[in-house]
Amino acid sequence: MKIYPEKLAAELKKGLARVYLISGDEPLLRQQVCDQIRADARSAGFIERDLFHVETGFDWQELHYSANSLSLFADKKLIEVRLSAAKQPEKAAKALLELANVGEDLVVLLSLPKADASVQKSKWFKALEAVGVLVQVWPIESKDLPRWIENRFKDKGFRIARDAVLALSARVEGNLLAAVQEVDRLILAAPATEISLEMVQATVGDHARYDVYQWLDAALAGKAGRCLRVLNGLQAEGTEVLLVTGVLTRELRTLIGIKAQAQAGSLEAALQSARIWPKRKALISRVVQRLSLDDLQAIHGAVRAVDAIVKGVEPGEPWDVMANISMRLSGHRIVVPFPK
Repeated sequence: MKIYPEKLAAELKKGLARVYLISGDEPLLRQQVCDQIRADARSAGFIERDLFHVETGFDWQELHYSANSLSLFADKKLIEVRLSAAKQPEKAAKALLELANVGEDLVVLLSLPKADASVQKSKWFKALEAVGVLVQVWPIESKDLPRWIENRFKDKGFRIARDAVLALSARVEGNLLAAVQEVDRLILAAPATEISLEMVQATVGDHARYDVYQWLDAALAGKAGRCLRVLNGLQAEGTEVLLVTGVLTRELRTLIGIKAQAQAGSLEAALQSARIWPKRKALISRVVQRLSLDDLQAIHGAVRAVDAIVKGVEPGEPWDVMANISMRLSGHRIVVPFPK
């Protein structure tokens, strides 16, 4: 059975499952879900706990022995297995498959990175999901981070002002561990139960982490301010500018193809032909309608100029050109012309 993390508490009230699969690429969120299950299991009498960190060279006989024995001091046990990779070799898969047959005196808690389609179709994964509960955790998107921070303060009996939570979100975006640490630090330092903007500005440094796809999505969505902020963050983090242009070049080829086909036919048919994911159709549609074919080709030419600048063939500052590209992609007029 597959459930969302926010539905886990209600599901636990119905009783413990034999197996829990916690999958996702955000370790902190996986840990929080595991903490919730672990606490509920302890309350239900599963006092004994065997913890296994599975890495290269792990002895799977240890897991087999744990699943088939109880100590003299407890009649219920929680077996927690933390996989360093979702995809597992044959020997590991066989050992994991055996966990689908554990008795009522055992609860298995399996934590692993994001399980792609091939992992979810594997025999061991399907067998465990069939007798247990799958909880998939996803990274918190920037638009959802303020609410997540507000709820974290609320759970601890504190309130944070709206302007303060927006400022804090901007400073910890993409770095959930830093967000948790700053929330806890602000609570310890707070003279009252409300966190103000002044407190955030005075005590919280910039811990934000960005990736190229955040920049691209902001540009395509027409969010110029966020797009430039992410671009500056990438530059400050030492990201290679050619990594950014590589991602953009692939996207531009797709956009130019869609625009050209849409002019000769229908936009929907062009999107279908380009195999655009359903979730991105609205975003790509707006971009294609906002920018002309000349705009897209000019941006593509500017990307080639960045490559020439990096290689020393042309003079200029590549990140300045990328800022201009960001503005044009976002649908805003640029002040500095693109390199010829």
